[in-house]
Amino acid sequence: MAAVDCDVPMEPEPQIMSEEEMERQAEGFKEQGNAFYIKKDYSEALNYYTKAIDTCPTNASYYGNRAATLMMLSRYREALEDSQQAVRLDDCFMKGRLREGKCHLSLGNAMAASRCFQKVLELEPDNSQAQQEDKNADAVLKYEKMAEYDFEKRDFRKVVYCMDRALEFAPACHRFIILKAECLALLGRYQEAQSVASDILRMDSTNGDALYVRGLCLYYEDCIDKAVQFFVQALRMAPDHEKARLACRNAKALKAKKEEGNKAFKDGNYEAAYELYSEALTIDPNNIKTNAKLYCNRGTVGSKLKKLEQAIEDCTSAIKLDETYVRAYLRRAQCYMDTEQYEEAVRDYEKVYQTEKTNEHKHLLKTAQLELKKSKRKDYYKVLGVGKNATDDEIKKAYRKRALMHHPDRHSAATPEVQKEEEKKFKEVGEAFTVLSDPKKKSRYDSGHDLEDDGMSAGDFDANNIFKAFFGGPGGFSFESNSSSGPGNFFFQFG
Repeated sequence: MAAVDCDVPMEPEPQIMSEEEMERQAEGFKEQGNAFYIKKDYSEALNYYTKAIDTCPTNASYYGNRAATLMMLSRYREALEDSQQAVRLDDCFMKGRLREGKCHLSLGNAMAASRCFQKVLELEPDNSQAQQEDKNADAVLKYEKMAEYDFEKRDFRKVVYCMDRALEFAPACHRFIILKAECLALLGRYQEAQSVASDILRMDSTNGDALYVRGLCLYYEDCIDKAVQFFVQALRMAPDHEKARLACRNAKALKAKKEEGNKAFKDGNYEAAYELYSEALTIDPNNIKTNAKLYCNRGTVGSKLKKLEQAIEDCTSAIKLDETYVRAYLRRAQCYMDTEQYEEAVRDYEKVYQTEKTNEHKHLLKTAQLELKKSKRKDYYKVLGVGKNATDDEIKKAYRKRALMHHPDRHSAATPEVQKEEEKKFKEVGEAFTVLSDPKKKSRYDSGHDLEDDGMSAGDFDANNIFKAFFGGPGGFSFESNSSSGPGNFFFQFG
């Protein structure tokens, strides 16, 4: 079989460019990069500067240009590497040193930045950019120190302020961002803190600090189980993260102690529940939401133990921590009712009803308003010294005792002031007995009606007639002074 000749296409041999040609090509790439940079098309500019570097990797200006482009893209770590390479290639490349310092500053390393700017000023003492950037680095160092001091003092608002100022010069410093987010969480601004932490996690899902802040926000919002998951994940990414370790331990301890208190309360062991809630409150003073619930729970226990003033204090502490905590207002209002502080009770129930306009809350408010109205009238039960559930016999016995105690004849030898006061009390006793001994009047009085609305007034009550009627009519009772016993002493004579 005859052989067939086949023409196989051959790969053309690559042309070897001279050094001069490569430099010209690299310059062409640089010029194209410059054109895109001017147009603010930084992605294309980056592409051409990279081609220039690949073509001629020993030119410092190409690295400097690419560093400038990376800085515009906020890719400061890559920009820092290019700036440092530019300086290695040309020790006197001032733009390279300035960009290196700027990258260090943007990343939050103010001391390294300052060294770069100082080096420029050694070579060019009048370099105004280096002078200004060095001042910026000093400002960042100052804000860092202030934030550290204020964090120790627990002045978290001041820390947030310092970090905001520092981030104006160091926008890519994760350390500053995380510290700000942590303080926002400690200030109860959880949404802002979570947003900051989430932004970092989108860039770096393994960032232990950001995971810790996410957990902290959940922990302070009383989502303890989810919070523990984030703390554990943070410790997996950064095993030496002490804040995450402490927060995880506190979260577990707080949950356990709170659950113990709840169980003791359900079992009716109020003394134990009170102690357990008190112990839980010492675990983490920063956990505002959980501590508000603990104070309210302890207030509930206090009311069960008849420690009403302490219960009011605990509910007030809960409200100070969480001004929207309806349950704490309700518990405090009930304690105010139980201690007959009706104005305060009305105020709390009004707050609750403004927040949640339910029929139940409306009824509670109406009841408190009625009790307040009743409290501003004469309290006939107090006048007679009996409870509000007193029987007819108890009311009669109380009237007998008080009427005899305050009868004007008994105080005929006293000073005019005492006589006037006792006469007033005598009339009040008669008025009280007239109302409380009459079932119809008593019912209307107990239901909060003003007897004056029914045409009755204090002038309608004749205390002497009531006294005579009670003790059997004229001549049925008299006071006589016992002169041998001295002034103010009487004996009672019944007819």
